[in-house]
Amino acid sequence: MRLAAFAATLLLVPALGGCALLPASGPSEIAVRDASYVHPDSLPHAFVKVTPQVVAVLASSAPRLTRFAGQKRPSDLRFGIGDTVSVTIFEASTGGLFIPAEAGVRPGNFITIPTQAVDTSGNISIPYAGNIKALGRTKEEVQRAIVEALQNRAIDPQVVVSTIDQQTSLVTMVGEVGRPGRVPITATPERVLDYIARAGGTQGPASEMWIMLERRGSRATAPLGALIYEPANNVYVHPNDTLFLYREPQTFLAFGALGRQQQVPFGAWRLSLAEAVSKAGGLVDNQSNPASVFLYRGEPCEVASAMGVDCAQYPGPIVPVIYNINFRDPSSFFMASKFEMRNKDILYVTNSASVEVDKFVGFIRSLNSAVQAPMSTATQGYTLRNLINGSASTIVTTPTTTSP
Repeated sequence: MRLAAFAATLLLVPALGGCALLPASGPSEIAVRDASYVHPDSLPHAFVKVTPQVVAVLASSAPRLTRFAGQKRPSDLRFGIGDTVSVTIFEASTGGLFIPAEAGVRPGNFITIPTQAVDTSGNISIPYAGNIKALGRTKEEVQRAIVEALQNRAIDPQVVVSTIDQQTSLVTMVGEVGRPGRVPITATPERVLDYIARAGGTQGPASEMWIMLERRGSRATAPLGALIYEPANNVYVHPNDTLFLYREPQTFLAFGALGRQQQVPFGAWRLSLAEAVSKAGGLVDNQSNPASVFLYRGEPCEVASAMGVDCAQYPGPIVPVIYNINFRDPSSFFMASKFEMRNKDILYVTNSASVEVDKFVGFIRSLNSAVQAPMSTATQGYTLRNLINGSASTIVTTPTTTSP
């Protein structure tokens, strides 16, 4: 009978693991896995088991600049209002429109027109050719337009147009760079790291630096290390792009049956789940349940949908997701080494069932002690009173046996 009662008690232990009567550092394994344990007023969340497919989806959605990688290299620079240009006109021989006959023979029959800015109408003025449209045109297109305007007046004219000062084709560099400001676009297309170098480099540790690229209303962010170690993120810079460098130390929170329960810094530009567990002190051997390693994170709806989550039941664009990985499976360590941590992730490991049994047994012992202590005190007091009064009567608390 007593054995059956003890077995029934053990069956109740998992349920009592989530009970407020027993101490705990967080929710029990059943409470995390079973959605029925969620209070109706609490935040709804999705439960996702870490699989190779899930790891692949998360890898493709990691913060990177590769969304701009498919765009072709920037085209040749085009003039805008305010750009300052210089125009040089060549003629084949003297006696022409710009080179009179009395000028004599000299190397190169040419004349340089004083520099001028593209006016508010988008034009530049050329003698004997009038206003030539420059707005939105490349140097080659402006040169051809001037030659066509002078074709019937000058002797085999040739034209060279040069950019003196750019005021429109610029890249805005802001944030943690040596020289914030607007950097002119060069004729040779350059990449993000080239412009960071032109702006004086970064002003903080590279492992903590992030970069945001904004182009025509679209944005993408990535750690600076991704541009160095993953060249596909070092994309071409286009005119009027904005590059914002900012410092954001990456950290995660560790709770439960781990060696350390605290905020843990990444210490690098990228950290895997396996490395995070190790930095948190690893799983406590006599306490943790390796099958119940959970990671809490908010994912965009499109990422959650790619992992098979129905986003219709979650309000807002961010879906709270609890990832579960089973470290009892030897192959899980391969997946954990590819699962990339994000800033402010929460890592939580539950206790094993044996720990909950020990807690429950300890609770029963403390409850029994709490009941027996007052009874023992009262018995001793009653006995002491009788002794003081000279009475011979005592209360025997030890059990006695009688012979049949």
